[in-house]
Amino acid sequence: MQGHPDDDALLTPSEVAAMFRVNPKTVTRWARAGKISAIRTLGGHRRFRASEIRQFLDKVEEHQEL
Repeated sequence: MQGHPDDDALLTPSEVAAMFRVNPKTVTRWARAGKISAIRTLGGHRRFRASEIRQFLDKVEEHQEL
């Protein structure tokens, strides 16, 4: 079964921050806290799986509706 075409895309902290309307530093803090998992590039930068970020975003939006 094929998911969203960009499920395996890797997002930068800035791209994730834009999706959540937060500062990129907040995204880094979430990664350090284990709320979202990060993949490290060879240069040591964090990248995030689009599919996982989408799930996290859904969860956050559910809580905001309460």
